[in-house]
Amino acid sequence: MPSEDRHRISDLDTLKAIGHPLRLKLYRALHIKRTATASQLADQVDEAVSLVSYHLRKLADPGLIEPAEGRGTDGRERWWQPSSRGLTFSDTDFDDAPDKSAVYAAAGRMSFDQHVELYRAHQDARHTWDTQWRAASWSAENLLRLTAEELAALGREMGALIDRYEETGRAREEAGDTAGRESVALHTYGFPFRP
Repeated sequence: MPSEDRHRISDLDTLKAIGHPLRLKLYRALHIKRTATASQLADQVDEAVSLVSYHLRKLADPGLIEPAEGRGTDGRERWWQPSSRGLTFSDTDFDDAPDKSAVYAAAGRMSFDQHVELYRAHQDARHTWDTQWRAASWSAENLLRLTAEELAALGREMGALIDRYEETGRAREEAGDTAGRESVALHTYGFPFRP
């Protein structure tokens, strides 16, 4: 059963496991589906089942995903699920050595590139969504003047708000309220910069 906590990635081996482009896509797809087989995920990411199976095992090695109990009708069908509610990262876990810092930066850039790819795909296909979804979609840039403590507090508050919406949506979906429900990407960043 997945943990209700988020899995904090604080070691280099686990970061390397999730820091592969296909593995990150598979993790995200599995997080949305909640449980899936390698075949189902292979269709979603347009890769061979054998390759997807290999990368799922690499995600399972450090405990990022796990076999889904009670799923599957025969021994040939292996179901997977995320082992936690999601993932968290902190650069303070990787700033004690240049090689660790470089891997953390590369994984962060790769993740951001996938965010951009997802948003570009949305922009290209936005006209295919109905008016209600187009009106509900948003993007914003906010440039604030904060202290490090204020930024950390803002992040915690935003995380709690997002968790509340995720919990409500999942509970309603599990209760059968699936009409009009879609997967939604919400990417937020908070970082200092000097103009």
